[in-house]
Amino acid sequence: MKNGVSVLRGISVTAVIAFAAFYAGSLPYLNMLGTLVIAMLIGMLCRTVVGERKSLEPGIAFSSKYLLKTGIILLGMRLNLADIYHAGWHVFAIAVSCMLFASAVVYMLSRLFRVDQNLSILTACGTAICGAAAVAAIAPQIKSNESAAAISAAAVSLLGTVFTVIYSLSYHILGFSPASFGAFCGATLHEVAHVAAAGSAGGKEAVEMAVIVKLTRVALLVPAALALGIWARRSGESEPLSFSSLPVPWFIFGFLGMSAVHTSGIISASQAAFLVQVSYVLIGMAMAGLGLKVHVAAFQNNGWRALAAGLIGSACLSLFGWAAVTFFL
Repeated sequence: MKNGVSVLRGISVTAVIAFAAFYAGSLPYLNMLGTLVIAMLIGMLCRTVVGERKSLEPGIAFSSKYLLKTGIILLGMRLNLADIYHAGWHVFAIAVSCMLFASAVVYMLSRLFRVDQNLSILTACGTAICGAAAVAAIAPQIKSNESAAAISAAAVSLLGTVFTVIYSLSYHILGFSPASFGAFCGATLHEVAHVAAAGSAGGKEAVEMAVIVKLTRVALLVPAALALGIWARRSGESEPLSFSSLPVPWFIFGFLGMSAVHTSGIISASQAAFLVQVSYVLIGMAMAGLGLKVHVAAFQNNGWRALAAGLIGSACLSLFGWAAVTFFL
């Protein structure tokens, strides 16, 4: 009974932080950071000010593990596979090429700057796929610690915010059509919030294309999580990798299942939107739990190097994305 109360207390704390983050995320300027990263930062601030509370740890761990997976499953409601299909092969080609380029470049730069391997992987995945949500999904697959996940999520969000502002101011300079500008934003920016914010400079057509390209990158989270899980298992153990021992991220397949449900039209658009909101609350609670377990001092060791690698990598991704959109569109 006592343990159950402790779990509820910890969950309640992460819920309060998540809802505070949603409020903060609706404010000007803060909305480009994204609610997930804001929740993590509030959690870190609470940990720094209040200190560690052992009595809350079971509930915080529950939020970080189980609510995270549930949230990612429900996030599949945001992805309509039919939209990706109707957008055409060129949109898929842009998304895949930019994802592969970004993950390789950011990872190599991170290692060149002597960043820890797990932190390098998470920073690369966050930049290449879908920001903090990708970091949260990939971290358990490679058995990363909380500090690496927090540093990479914060770095990717900060860089995405900076590039969102640059893109918004550069719309008329780039000379893209609204659709091409949207594809450029969706292929190179990190969070869905960044993509929508930057795409708005080109109008409704740009935003729609930006979200389609971005969600195509989100769909690539499935093979990325599976591949990295297999790689982590293979590199960490000497015995052969059997099918029964595969680190299958079942929650990722739940994500695909929810995407299929949304695509089929079984539920209405308003119901799908509600479930997406629920997913962000749950993932926000998980990110709050992550922040509550991380000490700010952890950023002093690897944070600046990861940020530098992400900055150079994001700049390279912008140039590559410009070339990819110009070539395919």
